Amino acid sequence: MTNTIDFLATPLHEIYGSNCFSDAEMRARLPKSIYNELKAVQDGEKPLTLAVAEVVASAMKDWAIDKGATHYTHWFQPLTGSTAEKHDSFISPLPDGRVMMEFSGKELIKGEPDASSFPSGGLRATFEARGYTAWDTTSPAFVREDDSGVTLCIPTAFVSYNGEALDKKVPLLRSMDALNVQTLRVLRALGVSASKVTPSVGPEQEYFLIKRDLYEKRPDLMLSGRTLFGAMPPKGQEMDDHYFGSIKEPAAAFMKELNFELWKLGISAKTQHNEVAPNQFELAPIFDTANVATDRNQLVMASLEKIAARHGLVALLHEKPFAGVNGSGKHNNWSLSTDTGFNLLEPGESPHENAQFLLFLSAVIKAVDIYAPLLRATASNSGNDHRLGANEAPPAIISIFLGEQLESILENLSNGKVVETAAGEKLEIGKTSLPDLPKDLTDRNRTSPFAFTGNKFEFRMVPSSGSVAGPNTAINTAVAEVLSGFADILEKADDKNAAIAKIVKETYKAHKRVIFNGNGYSDEWVVEAKKRGLPNIKSTIEAIPVYSGDSSVELFCKHGVFSREELESRVEIYLEKYNMQINIEAKIMVEMAEKQIYSAVSKYTMQLSDTVIKAKQAVPEFNVNAFQNTLCKISVNVNRMMENVEELKLLIEEAGSEKDVEKASLVYREKVFPKMGELRLYGDAIESIIPREDWPFPNYEDLLFSL
Repeated sequence: MTNTIDFLATPLHEIYGSNCFSDAEMRARLPKSIYNELKAVQDGEKPLTLAVAEVVASAMKDWAIDKGATHYTHWFQPLTGSTAEKHDSFISPLPDGRVMMEFSGKELIKGEPDASSFPSGGLRATFEARGYTAWDTTSPAFVREDDSGVTLCIPTAFVSYNGEALDKKVPLLRSMDALNVQTLRVLRALGVSASKVTPSVGPEQEYFLIKRDLYEKRPDLMLSGRTLFGAMPPKGQEMDDHYFGSIKEPAAAFMKELNFELWKLGISAKTQHNEVAPNQFELAPIFDTANVATDRNQLVMASLEKIAARHGLVALLHEKPFAGVNGSGKHNNWSLSTDTGFNLLEPGESPHENAQFLLFLSAVIKAVDIYAPLLRATASNSGNDHRLGANEAPPAIISIFLGEQLESILENLSNGKVVETAAGEKLEIGKTSLPDLPKDLTDRNRTSPFAFTGNKFEFRMVPSSGSVAGPNTAINTAVAEVLSGFADILEKADDKNAAIAKIVKETYKAHKRVIFNGNGYSDEWVVEAKKRGLPNIKSTIEAIPVYSGDSSVELFCKHGVFSREELESRVEIYLEKYNMQINIEAKIMVEMAEKQIYSAVSKYTMQLSDTVIKAKQAVPEFNVNAFQNTLCKISVNVNRMMENVEELKLLIEEAGSEKDVEKASLVYREKVFPKMGELRLYGDAIESIIPREDWPFPNYEDLLFSL
């Protein structure tokens, strides 16, 4: 669709947020009383009334129609991992044959999509098709422009007939409420003025770009998102010449349009650069509230794919589309802010702020240590299994990087040793300020999965294709639980500073095992982590059952984030998704090996054999040893490849016949997946022998170095 805005002629400040029904737009279009009522609803101070919704719906409809919208949709995030929508037009026919444009408060507040085809993990029976979408008043509506026209999109939650969460937004919103309640308890006990506390998130998004015509010749990329065969070219990423390098024009042209489209939606795409692997890139936004940041990251992923297509490209969001080069992740930057504008993870400049900072820092340390298996589960999918623990991404062992200066302060405080400020004063909680903590000294370890980076924590395990809702739901709730315990102590304490000092000291001593500033990729760390008792969960099928473990159930149920049934449903859904993904990949490998690689090998060996025979006939003394050796190498590899194909078929059948989802996942992980690796070895060996022009697919050199 042609852009309705001339990017060159229109000032950027007019472009930014032009397709977003922002707070400024609502303030301009709504009566002041209605605007104030809606703000109270957003802040959780009042319930939404139909009267308010009617006025907002009318203003939202008029704004969207002014933008060219003909339809509206409740935009939601089911447990498929992507987004979903059903479009309804604003048109309402009149008796005289004309139409009027209508959109009611009821239609804004609630929708009724068919829930029967979305995964529910047993929360509803197949015949119970009814599901409901409910307007999330805190996430701005927006219009989307594409070849279908202009559509008003209303961010919504998705629940079953009985109110169970069928999506990722509902638990996230519940976790934000829980975190707000417990954080305010702590702040009020300390005499700090605040009415609301909100987790802020900035998700950095990594992705690959490749040419569409090459992509369409690779059935593995088209159907699974990753290359299942592919020999490494002579050059990969070892020269370190792509990271932060000059962006090639095709990628730059794509990024230019991407930025403008995101800016129109009010998404503050701030940073873009080349990543480590060839044709790999990263986009980073400015922070937003956790639920809005989650919604907007979904829009970023959708925009990457949509706009890449306009440029003859494909954006690959899979965690490991290419073997032998770095995969892609998503860095989830998390902080905690009050409605008065103070970041609770900012060390601050006063003794009072210093004490708060150490208290909330301790809360995160304890939460990560206790609930590390849960955090690991939220970062699990089949694609991330290729990354976590490899020498390119955070290890599968969760630890926290604090930096030597901050760790030293906590260590000394916990042991009653003297810590001096920059001015030479003895550091006492609530009496003196922390020594200066330069931010550029706190982010030096890229191997850490959970790093403190000056005034926020960066969870680096999140899969590039996944939603950040799950990880943030877990972080919010885990920290809320720890703060709940802190609040119990502080509310009864007469001397708050002494209470904080004791909490910080005891928390650090009990949970310092999770702090590690060293090389997370080293073999020594694996041994050391085991000594410390830190869990090393290496695969998705080990991680996912943590959701329904006693610790997770107790945590989430206590804070009203998930019910036991909702957690059990996630285990079934996520394991089933894992099984389906591996099953699809295995079947694609079989087809590629049987129908394309074998055919190409047969054709080439026939040509080579004919050449040898004709050469020998023409010149009897002609030495054919090299040709025969090549034929023998091909023969050995193709025979082993086809043997593995037959073995893989049997394993696929074995896994598919297993009715229990957890038992099936074991077969897929422990039998099917390793056999796929064996099959690939022989396919890649054949690719390295056969001439490029005779190979049936674009190779890694084409995919990674042509843009």
